[in-house]
Amino acid sequence: MDHGQHSGMWVPGEPPTWGRMFQPHLGPESFLAVLSMIGLLVYLLAVLRLRRSGVSWPWWRTVAWTAGVASLFAVTGTWLNGYSMVLFSVHMTQHMVLSLITPLLLLLGAPITLALRTLPRGHGAAGTPRALLLDALHSRFARFVAHPLFTVPLFIASLYGVYFTPIFDALMRSPVGHQLMLAHFVVTGLLFFGPIVAQDPWPRTLSHPGRLLELFLPVPFHAFFGVAIMMAGSLVVTTFADPPSGWGIDTLRDQGEAGGIVWAFGELPTVLVMAVVFFSWARSEERRGRVLDRTADRTGDAELAAYNARLRAMAERD
Repeated sequence: MDHGQHSGMWVPGEPPTWGRMFQPHLGPESFLAVLSMIGLLVYLLAVLRLRRSGVSWPWWRTVAWTAGVASLFAVTGTWLNGYSMVLFSVHMTQHMVLSLITPLLLLLGAPITLALRTLPRGHGAAGTPRALLLDALHSRFARFVAHPLFTVPLFIASLYGVYFTPIFDALMRSPVGHQLMLAHFVVTGLLFFGPIVAQDPWPRTLSHPGRLLELFLPVPFHAFFGVAIMMAGSLVVTTFADPPSGWGIDTLRDQGEAGGIVWAFGELPTVLVMAVVFFSWARSEERRGRVLDRTADRTGDAELAAYNARLRAMAERD
């Protein structure tokens, strides 16, 4: 099998097919794939430790984290990662998974909550990792990068600022630049969706209406970017201008497919996050109702009785 190199990056020597796309391939450019496997191992060990101490952990959180890791590995530890170096449509699929699918699934796994429950408490060396995590969550820097005025423009800039400037071609020239770009997509997704999904303690909290508003802010920008790529009459970036000659790739058509992928990908995460926010909203209202009921039981409806007494007193005065 003939495998090529492209800007120092490994590229499969055969044209892409569904059968080849997800064959595992780990090399120097598979940093995120290796990191994902370490992340899965650490998470599962933490869940095991929690179970052994007699504390339960929701099974669906473990499933969500595992799915998030699998999605990260699927686009960075396989032949797809190699094909993403020469085909815009494959690269854009990778970008959308890393910025929209992977962060959502990882956040639903609530890793910060799991860490806070499993890391030892107290003073001294043993309690240091937990103390550092709490300090980081409450730091001024964390509050700044978790602010919507930072996360929303960053999310939008990850599309327009990367592809409509020379930044993309510059990063694609080196394996390190490529890895930094892929990591940036994941981190941007985590920062944007973190306060919206709100499954973990976060430096800033939003009301449920605020979470929905923040979710919908980038939607038109995302859709317009997809349409702009689809409608472009010339190549937007030069990286994909020269695919392997024997593959029969029409570069402009492939770019149009990349735009279509961006446009189509916005729907699924939005619907999923809306479901999470609405479910959380309904549960918080239910909890609030239960608290009010318990308060009424404890005080013997004292508030209601006082209100009725006030109405009677006003009626007697009249």
